[in-house]
Amino acid sequence: MQTIRLKPPSTADERARPGPGRDLGPLLAGAATALAGTGALLALTDSGSSTRGPFALFFLLAAPAAAIGAALRGLDPFARTLTALAGAVALDMLVAQGMLAFHRWSWRGGIVAVTAISLLLLLLVLLRPVERILERMPRRTRNIRSS
Repeated sequence: MQTIRLKPPSTADERARPGPGRDLGPLLAGAATALAGTGALLALTDSGSSTRGPFALFFLLAAPAAAIGAALRGLDPFARTLTALAGAVALDMLVAQGMLAFHRWSWRGGIVAVTAISLLLLLLVLLRPVERILERMPRRTRNIRSS
């Protein structure tokens, strides 16, 4: 029988016991989602709140950045965040430019368009594993299933 030896942690951070303050990632992600959703809701209902502008701006950056970041799983976290934020700004600019080019500018339309494109990107990311499963299937089975 083989014995498995565990390597002792080498740094003080690794030796620290996990406590309630160590898993802030999911809590911050939930807070950001609530903040972005509130921003979209305040903007779409034409609320007179003073927080409508900052929250809506956060939504316009966070929604496409989350969708683009989900598609970039292979990058390290810093590069993924930076690329997702740059992509979000580019997507917002493209939506605004397209709406201006077609003379259909409206702030509600911009929020709806950014939301729709972000949801479409997330849907494509979620459907990616299905494509990989279909690629592994033999051709006969794949043709039968698509009929």
